Amino acid sequence: MFFYDAISRVQQFLPDYHCLILHQALHVAFRTFHWSICSLSVKNFSSNVFVNIAYMISGGAMQIEFTKMEGIGNDFIFIDDRKHSIEDHISYHTLSRRLCDRRFGIGGDGMILILNSQVCDLQFRIFNSDGSEAQMCGNGMRCFAWLVYEKQIIQKNEFSVETLAGKIIPRILFDKEGKIDAVKVDMGQPILDPASIPFVSTRSQAISEEMEIEGRKIMITAVSMGNPHAVIFVDSADRAPVLQLGPMIEKNPRFPEKTNVEFVEVITDNELRMKVWERGAGVTLACGTGACAAMVAAHLNKKIGEQAVVHLDGGDLFIEWDQKTNHVYKTGPAHMVYTGMMEI
Repeated sequence: MFFYDAISRVQQFLPDYHCLILHQALHVAFRTFHWSICSLSVKNFSSNVFVNIAYMISGGAMQIEFTKMEGIGNDFIFIDDRKHSIEDHISYHTLSRRLCDRRFGIGGDGMILILNSQVCDLQFRIFNSDGSEAQMCGNGMRCFAWLVYEKQIIQKNEFSVETLAGKIIPRILFDKEGKIDAVKVDMGQPILDPASIPFVSTRSQAISEEMEIEGRKIMITAVSMGNPHAVIFVDSADRAPVLQLGPMIEKNPRFPEKTNVEFVEVITDNELRMKVWERGAGVTLACGTGACAAMVAAHLNKKIGEQAVVHLDGGDLFIEWDQKTNHVYKTGPAHMVYTGMMEI
């Protein structure tokens, strides 16, 4: 009844053609989006009257605040759910699929949650656009660090973050004017033991190991930066068969938890060019953990030294592998795109 009462109450303000549009829009919403509150604002330009109708069809809905960020083209939707009010309303897996949809949602490579932690300053959780949860994301972590510092959730430039890949330490870097210039992240130690990546192999390290993909022999180096990576060296990253081989290697049974796939061209002894197929997301403009894995793999294969600039489609990252601590460090930019509210 409320649906039809709402229409009748506003018809007096609107021309006939606006009433028809309003009736059709609300009727479609009523039949299709039965799980939410649908709202529509109509402006009568002749009388400058605004009409805002919101009706609840069933259950309940809530509005959430989000921030869209990108790190060299890898884009994410950030949500602060430290009170767990969102998780009580909808599963993170479902929400990620809905929000990351580039046609019917906000659009993004993944959804990242800002959460409280019992063991670190904050907790970071990331869900891919297909709804699957990943252990870590390097570009996402830089954006995470930038955002929590700017919003004054954290008021120190170096802090600890709990992830499924372990404790991560980001550090905010400033320019001469005191503005955030970049974020340097201690990505921890690379994992080379195949069983821990996980990757099925009889060797102690899967360096330049042969895989057969539909009758084709591919040489890969398997590395984990908290999430699995298959690094393939190619003559030209721009001509690499990313769309063809990426999904096949991602889902190959030798990677029981699937894998990210990097196609890496060695330019000089301190410069790499990379294309990436991300697990659960497909082709993306950048992958921070992938850039770290590419640098580690290139060093293990004696192609570069202990540091390199990695050129990705979305921009550049500077990667260092400190042999004394065995930690990998990644430095790069992060930018806020916009903030907004969305009803779920």
